Amino acid sequence: MLPSSELHPGWRVGADIGGTFTDVIALGPAGEVVPMKVLSTPPDFGTGVVTATTAVLDLAGAASSQVTAMLHGTTVATNAILEMTGARTAVVTTRGFRDVLELGRLRRPVLYDLSWVKPVPLARRRHRHELDQRITADGRLTPPVDDPEVRALAARLKVDAIEAVAVCLLNSFLRPDEERRVAELLREELPGVYVTASVDISPQPQEFERTSTATVNAYVGPTVHGYLTRLEEGLRAEGVQAPLLVMQSSGGLLDAGSVSRRPVQIIESGPAAGVTAVRELARLLDLPAVVAFDMGGTTAKASLIEHGEPFVSADYEVGGGMNVARGLGSGAGYPVRTPSIDIAEVGSGGGSVIAVDEAGAMHVGPASAGSRPGPACYGQGGELPTLTDANVVLGYLSPEALAGGRVAIHPDLAAKALSPVAEQLGREVPDAARGAYEVAVSSMTTAVKAVTSERGRDPRDATMVAFGGAGPLYAAALARELGITTVIVPAHPGLFSSLGLLVADTERHEVAPYRPETALQQEFDRLTALVTTELGPDAVVERQLDLRYRGQRFELRVRLDDGEVTEELLAAARARFHAEHERTYGRAGTDDLVELVNLRVRGKLPSGVSIEDVLRLPAGAGRRPSTRECRFGEPVPTPVLGRTDLGPEPVDGPLVIEDMDATTLVPPGARARRDRFHNIVITWSAA
Repeated sequence: MLPSSELHPGWRVGADIGGTFTDVIALGPAGEVVPMKVLSTPPDFGTGVVTATTAVLDLAGAASSQVTAMLHGTTVATNAILEMTGARTAVVTTRGFRDVLELGRLRRPVLYDLSWVKPVPLARRRHRHELDQRITADGRLTPPVDDPEVRALAARLKVDAIEAVAVCLLNSFLRPDEERRVAELLREELPGVYVTASVDISPQPQEFERTSTATVNAYVGPTVHGYLTRLEEGLRAEGVQAPLLVMQSSGGLLDAGSVSRRPVQIIESGPAAGVTAVRELARLLDLPAVVAFDMGGTTAKASLIEHGEPFVSADYEVGGGMNVARGLGSGAGYPVRTPSIDIAEVGSGGGSVIAVDEAGAMHVGPASAGSRPGPACYGQGGELPTLTDANVVLGYLSPEALAGGRVAIHPDLAAKALSPVAEQLGREVPDAARGAYEVAVSSMTTAVKAVTSERGRDPRDATMVAFGGAGPLYAAALARELGITTVIVPAHPGLFSSLGLLVADTERHEVAPYRPETALQQEFDRLTALVTTELGPDAVVERQLDLRYRGQRFELRVRLDDGEVTEELLAAARARFHAEHERTYGRAGTDDLVELVNLRVRGKLPSGVSIEDVLRLPAGAGRRPSTRECRFGEPVPTPVLGRTDLGPEPVDGPLVIEDMDATTLVPPGARARRDRFHNIVITWSAA
């Protein structure tokens, strides 16, 4: 491997936005690793990114002009949907299909809750319009689009002050030029309005999913475009001239211009960056199965990585609590058909609010105190009790400061915030705090089981890698609950998603539906040309097939080997499909039942940065060991160490291990050591 100075002559900066903190990590030309963690700055999150970037460069002694890559993970698209603050959106479709968003699919996330209400469509009915045209199932136009009708419609949209338009014509994937012509006419008539053609986002069958994807893209488009424009301007004003690359939901980077055209691809931008870092760590440590556990300020997330690759789903939902479209949990959000790492999410984070319901049961989240005002212990005016306040009361977090001293801690305010909860439960404050900790652990098992048990995988066969600002505090307890015996807390755990940005490849995806007349080799050549045109001739291209059994609704994705598409290659792909289907669902069919649905090409431009390059500890990472009282049912004097105080020999818990960006808790009954890559390795005994 070439040294970093030969790979990258300048500085690479990765910046990830969270609900509470903005995390930045810089990698220098001589291998320097400089971390920075600051409070996020809602509603203008970009200000925090610019501030943190200049701060980390000042700390590194580097000039802004030395930055050669600016890499970013953001929640701006997700927040626009969760907070319903996206653009005023219209949908243009074929006559008779105005209500496809409301009809949707007959799926409910909760079978017996009669009060459950379907998500409100992102485009209101009065803003959904029909054109008197039709593309038939065999691709004929009966009739074609009438240009004057489109121009008249544009005039109506202008009167309605529409900010974004999604064009989704019936069967447009068969005649994409027809839909693109409508979109182009609308762009001509509506300058400044964000117009999306569904065939440019998801050129696949199934009208509801394609329409929903295009509508989500249009709804978040102006928000994402404006955010990225302002962020680039802010960085340029500070002298950072490097191109801005944004993390996609699939785990690869994409240039900001392409993201602005297809922002639906970055719905899970931040979480995907963390999983990407775990993927590289799993490859480095040769771990066959890994559960990536990421707990930040607002949510806890889990993903499964097998043999060095995470599951990448073609369908998921956003805005419905848990973002993956699987099983009985689907139907709660807005379907999106773009490649996304399969990540399950629950509303339990450091800033999650603790409450007691009318029946006397304790709940943690999904409401969050965020970064403004934040947990009560931050002393910024927050009064609601949060998990962070509970952790301070329990002694798990420093009673003085977090984030390298940038966030002061006030234990008295934490105890005061938890007092009403304790009174409602009829318990002492420390007992209520411990109860909140255990409730959070129980809640987070849901996310892990969603990516393991529900996929036919046993979580006990996996190693857990814990990161995020709060992940290392809960990982050991969560692992014990699930029967996982080993937990790894990597270096820079609180900034691990930012670290993932530094090692991520630049990536582009293309998809095409399969039709009986499709010449497979010719179609793969066309998709490959699209990818290599964007990424360059050095791109590494992988071909994939979406397969299912006849009569099934959902597909599984498998790899198609390199080389000319022959029956032998297709047979190998079908064999992979049978094996994956049996592993996931417990049964497999025969070749004559297999149907080909979509062709996919993924192009990657390797970053050239190894995970080893960024696992180094910054200078002065040590601390003076001390002892403080922590509660594990009963108060226990607990050693407080720095990461460098651990050696290769295991040390019995309880232990508290403090990094600048996160705190790791080793409970009684567990042991911890530090490996040669500076990972904290926590193990539970068989008992």
